[in-house]
Amino acid sequence: MSQAPVPPVPATSVEAIERALAVDGHVFVEAPAMRRLLEAAGPLSDWAAFTASWDDMPVDAFMADGGRYRRRRYAVFAADAVGIERQPHQPHYQGLEYNRLNGGVARWFEPVADAIAQGPSLQAALRCCHALFGKLAPQARRWHVELHQFRIEAIPGESGKPTPEGKHRDGVDYVLVLLIRRINIASGTTTIHSPDDRDLGSFTLTHPFDATLIDDHRVFHGVTPVQPIDPAKPAYRDVLVVTFRAIAD
Repeated sequence: MSQAPVPPVPATSVEAIERALAVDGHVFVEAPAMRRLLEAAGPLSDWAAFTASWDDMPVDAFMADGGRYRRRRYAVFAADAVGIERQPHQPHYQGLEYNRLNGGVARWFEPVADAIAQGPSLQAALRCCHALFGKLAPQARRWHVELHQFRIEAIPGESGKPTPEGKHRDGVDYVLVLLIRRINIASGTTTIHSPDDRDLGSFTLTHPFDATLIDDHRVFHGVTPVQPIDPAKPAYRDVLVVTFRAIAD
């Protein structure tokens, strides 16, 4: 009889995070360690405003399943040895091989507000990713960086699906998923899978700053649907997703 996958041991230092990502292709980082990692890249002095920016996001109008449970904003940056610079607003595109539900369409989402995009918290997250992923791929000189603010709402009678496309890859090199808030929801468990569909582990982002980092070439990931604990109250899961894709010279 096959055994259930063993939950990953959270990494607690920069060295352990780098090693786990390099060896296993994924790593779960608990909030205290992730916060230290972010603060090493810059101050989080606007964290309250950063968190509050999830409260006014429009509904994702490109859900092929007809769901109204996802809200999002989007931004694109370029990163190189000089720094990280926001790019003109543009559509998000994934091929059907990466997103069988919503792929194959140029999806125009509302942009991340300038004050948030240039604020210290988001800039710290971008610098943190740039430094970490740059160490793992030193040959990459330039990166195409996409940033997504997601809110998944758990509505009575309709489960919220953080990954409605199911287990998937994003079609990039590296991914950060950072929990911002988790309000009145059950489930929302992250699952990690090998390309041949073996379960490699599972964990739940529970506290603000809990995070997972993923080598998108090596593993698939998904998140189970969320349900409201108290159906009479608002229920949602807010995350920041940052993807890095190396640009060939």
